[in-house]
Amino acid sequence: MGLKTVEGFPLLADFLRQCGGYAVIDGGLATELERHGADLNDPLWSAKCLISSPHLIRRVHLDYLEAGANIIISASYQATLQGFEAKGILKEEGEALLKRSVEIACEARNIYNDRAAKGSWDDFNNGSNLKHKPILVAASVGSYGAYLADGSEYSGIYGDAIMVKTLKDFHRRRVQVLANSGADLIAFETTPNKMEAQAYAELLEEEAINIPAWFSFSSKDGTNVVSGDSVVECASITDSCKQVVGIGINCTPPRYIQGLIQSIRKVTSKPVLVYPNSGETYDSERKEWVATTGVAEEDFVSYVDKWCDAGASLVGGCCRTTPNTIRAISKLLSSRSHKG
Repeated sequence: MGLKTVEGFPLLADFLRQCGGYAVIDGGLATELERHGADLNDPLWSAKCLISSPHLIRRVHLDYLEAGANIIISASYQATLQGFEAKGILKEEGEALLKRSVEIACEARNIYNDRAAKGSWDDFNNGSNLKHKPILVAASVGSYGAYLADGSEYSGIYGDAIMVKTLKDFHRRRVQVLANSGADLIAFETTPNKMEAQAYAELLEEEAINIPAWFSFSSKDGTNVVSGDSVVECASITDSCKQVVGIGINCTPPRYIQGLIQSIRKVTSKPVLVYPNSGETYDSERKEWVATTGVAEEDFVSYVDKWCDAGASLVGGCCRTTPNTIRAISKLLSSRSHKG
């Protein structure tokens, strides 16, 4: 199910109408891969599974589709050609792995659609019925900081040597490959600063990327992105890019989301998307999530009405959220759709 195209660029708004006004984004990938037995202690993080256990990635995508997701995001967040090269993987093989991340998501969509058509889920869901629904595959692009694997995507502080041109050169080939991978859109995720947003926007224009994109930023104070740049300025840069069909926030504690949506709505009429983390804090030195600050799953879902009232139309979860979180979001958004 692709996106309807207007003046050469597909519209997320049309997809939202197909979904009843709201769409469900999937949840955390890495936590679920670990729950299924994957070892992600590696600079490639979840992208390691593209090499070692692609079947687990497909399984997690299916779990989220079964839980109600309309949009599944590929396992390419930390998959970079530079990162693969550091592991001794040649450029051609690295490009093939990028494409494979999208192919796996498309395979999961096909399996879901086939089973929905047959009216069964076999062993996956005790035979309960599946709904036909619109499904998009988004190709994930993580920030330069994600490639560094030192937690700097949570600070956005890259140092004086990193300029817009550096970032464009870093991301260019990966974006080209993913734009031609069969994905419906590109998701630029956890964008930590204004400079990287500018680099993405220029790259989309320069390379005449022919599929739509969304940009999502991360914040730790509800006003600025993690680097300290204004979220309003970041959203303005994004709004001016014609390929961008949605703007939003991911990997941010739920308590900050409502105010961030309101800030973004001031500068864009494009659909707003939010997929927060569980509210826990990532310790970049220990490379683990600190659980004490998280919110319980039911508390996370209790925010969703407020987010939609503030102007969000696509909602999901990021790090440490699960298919149960997405199932609850799906039920809530479905009831909002039926109300009106």
